[in-house]
This record gives sequence, C-alpha cells and structure tokens, in this order.
Amino acid sequence: MEFTSGKGRALALAGALATAFAWTTASAQAPIKVGVLHSLSGTMAISETTLKDTVLMMVDDINKKGGLLGRKVEAVVVDPASNWPLFAEKARELLTKEKVDVVFGCWTSVSRKSVLPVFEELNGLLFYPVQYEGEESSRNVFYTGAAPNQQAIPAVEYLMSKDGGEAKRWVLAGTDYVYPRTTNKILEAFLISKGVAKEDIMINYTPFGHSDWQTIVADIKKFASAGKKTAVVSTINGDANVPFYKELANAGISAKDIPVVAFSVGEEELAGIDTKNLVGHLAAWNYFQSVKSPVNDGFIKQWRAFIKNEKRVTNDPMEATYIGFKMWAQAVAQAGTTNVDAVRQAMYGQKTAAPGGFESVMNTNHHLSKPVLIGEIQANGQFDIVWATKGPVKADAWSPFIPESAKLKADWTYPWVCGNCAEPKYKM
Repeated sequence: MEFTSGKGRALALAGALATAFAWTTASAQAPIKVGVLHSLSGTMAISETTLKDTVLMMVDDINKKGGLLGRKVEAVVVDPASNWPLFAEKARELLTKEKVDVVFGCWTSVSRKSVLPVFEELNGLLFYPVQYEGEESSRNVFYTGAAPNQQAIPAVEYLMSKDGGEAKRWVLAGTDYVYPRTTNKILEAFLISKGVAKEDIMINYTPFGHSDWQTIVADIKKFASAGKKTAVVSTINGDANVPFYKELANAGISAKDIPVVAFSVGEEELAGIDTKNLVGHLAAWNYFQSVKSPVNDGFIKQWRAFIKNEKRVTNDPMEATYIGFKMWAQAVAQAGTTNVDAVRQAMYGQKTAAPGGFESVMNTNHHLSKPVLIGEIQANGQFDIVWATKGPVKADAWSPFIPESAKLKADWTYPWVCGNCAEPKYKM
C-alpha cells in the first residue's frame, strides 16, 4: 500500500478540485443542444421542413437575447427522411451521440410511436407539435398539437350544425396509419352516439403518397347521391392531398356539394400550389395565419425576417412549435438546469402568449389548452375563419368515446404520477 504525506494529500486534493472546477466551468459554458427530428426529404417533407426552420428561428432568437442559463443554444438537425424506423435510429443518435437536452420533432403518429420507446428508455424529452389521435400519455412527451376533442370532434359538430350545412352522411378518408385509424374510430363512435346510422358512414384508407384517386372519388360521389347532405372528414396526410383535391374538381365535386374538412392541410401545404380546386373547402386547426392579434403580427414578422421571404406563410404546427419552445425555455430558466426531470416538473403551469390570440397553458396531462377554429380555404391560400370556440379547450389525452379509454386519466404531477390509470398512482 502506498501512503501519501499530508502535503501530498493536500496537493492531490487541490488538483482534484481544480479538475472538477475546470470540468464544471467547461460544462457550464458548453452549448445547450436542441435536437430537430423532422423529415427533410420523402413524402412528409412538404410539411415537416418548415418545422425544422421554425426551431432554427427560435434558437436564433434566444441566442440574440443572450442564450439560456448564460449558454449558447445549438440546434442539431437530422433527417429521418419520412422513414418511420429511421426516426427511432435518429432519435437514439440525438440522445446518445449528440447528447441533446431536448428534441422537437415528428409529424406523423407512426413516427412518434417509433421514437417513443427510445425517449422513455433514455429519459429524453420530446415536444410533439402536430394534431394527433390521443390515446397516449408519456412522461417523456409534451403534446403541443391538438387532441381529437380540440380538432376532430368540434369539426364534425360544426358540419352537423345549421351553419356547417347539417351533414347527415359522412366519409372518413385517411392515410393508412395510426392517426387516421384511431381518429376515425373515435369519430365513428361519436357519430353513432349522435344517432348517425352505420350505413351513413363510409371509411376509406390509402397509403402515403397515394396519387390515383379516380376510383375513390367516384365512390364518394356515389355514396353522396343517396339524397342526404354528405361531408368528407379528411385525415389524408402529406403530398397525397394535392391529387385528392384535384380529382374532386375533375369529378365536378365542389365544396358546396360535398364539403371536405381537413386536419392536415394548412397554409404551408397550400403555398405554391394551385388552390382553385380547394376554394371553399375547410380545415380545422387551433391557429390560422389570418388570426388578428398583436402576437401573431410579431410571429409572422419574425418568421419572414428569419426566412428572408415576405411571401412565406405561417401555420398551426409552426405555432405549436413556437409555443413548445417558449415554454421549454421558460421551464429551463425556472429550473436552472436542462435536467429532464427538473424541466418536466417546471413545465406544468407554464404560460405563454400564443400567436393564436390567447394565453396558452401547459396542463399536467402534458397537453395544452387551445381554441378550435374552422377556416374556409380562399383563393390566395389563406383561411377565412368561419367558426371558433369561445375560448381555449383543454385537451383530453384519452377519449370518452372509446370504452376502454373512457375512465383513464393522465396526470403527471409529482407525486401523483399517472399516464393511463383510472386513479392517480403514487410512484417512488
């Protein structure tokens, strides 16, 4: 055994302290890393590329204001290329290799489902900014897009109303993956609860990137010929929307005849395409660029200045990204650290002025309270808001229209940690 003199021990201790101080100082000065997990190629690039740019805008803005916790914020961008298994691989890369402190990303639910086990295994933090089907609650995800009761259900209620045309028959048309299938399961149960007969509901699914709509649109036209007012509820995602609306026009179907309400068509999807086939059709979101509010004016101005293009538009998932980033930054500042567990607790109750003209609040079920808006597509690619809720609607993580979910609750407040139980449970 080797003994060290008192002087030697003091020198060794001083060296260790110096090393620890140097490491702590270096760590304090290291950038805070923000992962960006959006498709920049493939069928979903039409929608997701803009969200990558939105995160870069927010990173640029916070750095201009001095960074976060006295440190620079750095974006780490990857391209999962609309390849759902690749999302999981890229998520693991961001968390283990790049060691990001948070991730903003995913659009489709299948991509979110792909990465979810990775975030839960590695205790990462994901902000998911797009409308989705609900029926999920994870302590590692904050859902800043709409749940079904903040988009799908109100949209159908509007189309049922006198103002919405009093639809009696329903076409539920979606891309074939988890979001449309689960949303349509909820909508079918909701419609039946309202007295709609099963034979008055037509459900159809198509693959991503589907382009040949002639037969399907002919079937929709035939279904609508029964003499009852028919509406289409569209959960079609990505670039398949362009040929879908084009075929509706080719078949002589106007918005007055068979209105389509879409959940995945916004200003960005309309930009750069001929909108004459879409005029008069509807979309349901929690935000439109046409919202009149001082915060929205600033949001649009900030976006166009960052992107250096006065013609670029804003949309709902961009606003959801903006809200999520603002709240995450506030939570980090409040917690005084980027530690995921500390930031998670600091997220509850975070508030920010949203471009949509309301104060957004993060609830303990990891979802926001948001207003619901119905917009009619205009020739210029913007939306005329024809209906809105009186105020923000609190999201339901679990739908009351699915029997196995009706009694489930999501409340991640410590120590009552619960994502999918009938009553909150204490977890050590």
